[in-house]
Amino acid sequence: MKLAIASLLVGTAAAFTTPSLSTSARSTTQVAETKADLEVIAKKLNPIVGFYDPMNLAEATFWGTTNEATIGFLRHAEIKHGRVAMFAFVGYIVHANGIKFPWAMQMDGSPFPSETNPPALWDAVSDSAKWQIFSLIFFLEFWSELSTPTHKHYMSGGRPGDFPDFVSGPDGLPHPVPFNFYDPFKFSSKMSEETKERRLLAEINNGRAAMLGIFGFLSAQCAEGSVPALTGIVQSYAGEPMAPFTTNYLGQPFGL
Repeated sequence: MKLAIASLLVGTAAAFTTPSLSTSARSTTQVAETKADLEVIAKKLNPIVGFYDPMNLAEATFWGTTNEATIGFLRHAEIKHGRVAMFAFVGYIVHANGIKFPWAMQMDGSPFPSETNPPALWDAVSDSAKWQIFSLIFFLEFWSELSTPTHKHYMSGGRPGDFPDFVSGPDGLPHPVPFNFYDPFKFSSKMSEETKERRLLAEINNGRAAMLGIFGFLSAQCAEGSVPALTGIVQSYAGEPMAPFTTNYLGQPFGL
């Protein structure tokens, strides 16, 4: 979870959308997926398992919205969690092997922790550094939820997983931003529609695998023997993997 929190810095950045669409084209594109659409996507993602929805979420209506809006929410949530998990999974492996930046982590010269137990490494990061990370995450989440004439919200006909471009001016940021999160160098501008579709499906499948993978790592660390294949490979961890801080700031006034 701690790796997942840090990876949100990038996890919310990618876009699950057709990269070649211009801003004006995106503003007129309406996407409203139904259960039938999910069944088609499911077959493309995994022909063996196919459509699997034991809780009938594809027929639900959250918060008094429409079924299409609920499906947009669910699709966006899966894509975002998959992206976070992919970065967390890779980040876990990188940190477990002691790979880190050679320069100082903080202005006072404090280096990056040398810990090779990823959750323990997060615990070793100062709270001030964590608050900076969370502040940026808050901004990215705020920006990703915007619904403007050029970017429809994913529950209002927008594309699930699409992260709006950084725009400056009266309706955007007070200063120009040279790069957008998705494809900042426009490498995918000449990509064929077939390639785009294949890569989008691969992103979902990879995200699903990564979600299982990162929780497999954390489960093996916190509950010895719970993942036999990882026994003796990952280090044990006695802390709280779901807690962002080692100090319980909210419970402290109540003696928790």
